[in-house]
Amino acid sequence: MSQLPDSRTEPDGSALIRVLSYNIRSMRDDPTALARVISACAPDLVLIQEAPRFFRWRKKLARLARAANLVILSGGGTAAGPAILCNLRATVERTEDVLLPLTPGQHRRGFATAVVRFGSTRLGVLSCHLSLQKDERYDQSGMLLDRLAGMGVDHAIAGGDLNERPGGRAFTRLTEPLQDCWATAPWGGENTWTHTEPHRRIDAIFATKGIEVLGCGVPVGHPGVTEADLRMATDHLPVLAALRIPAS
Repeated sequence: MSQLPDSRTEPDGSALIRVLSYNIRSMRDDPTALARVISACAPDLVLIQEAPRFFRWRKKLARLARAANLVILSGGGTAAGPAILCNLRATVERTEDVLLPLTPGQHRRGFATAVVRFGSTRLGVLSCHLSLQKDERYDQSGMLLDRLAGMGVDHAIAGGDLNERPGGRAFTRLTEPLQDCWATAPWGGENTWTHTEPHRRIDAIFATKGIEVLGCGVPVGHPGVTEADLRMATDHLPVLAALRIPAS
């Protein structure tokens, strides 16, 4: 498997970054294995789903960030599960945790969002975990697009657990204005669920059209990422993307 390029700033001012999207099941599995997987991927941004939300959730998320040499950017319990971690290469302009309308009988959902800079580039970032219910999920995909459009940036990414395969209504709605990064530049593995017998791609990273996707997929065989750690870390497999963001 070819290697994804390392993060760097290009001579033209564009930024090459790595983005990881990962459902961590509230850190109920092996947090040490989870931190090893994240660290091995060397991400600039981590879009988390199912971050701890209840008792001492901030302390648990901070412990994971510290173990992976990252810091908490936004989200967690205040966004009903989605969160964003980043490395010190990112300069934060603003963050906002968004709670979505609650449908009776369904779980509360939310978005963790931020605007960050890597050198002279500005980037909108959103982490999501969409509903299990198809109509609510479709509505939430529209809210996601509205949120990205309202960030006031030229370039943005979104990632998360969609609870839906490509071709579904919500997934298709997102790919009309956005690039599905795996479909644009497939790399590594495709399917993300389950971790033991992956047969569905329900986790994805999306990017606005001006972003160049250099590769995206499950980091199976990536240096430092072992099959044992992927099995122990959580019930989903992560998605890793290398992206070139144009200078603003």
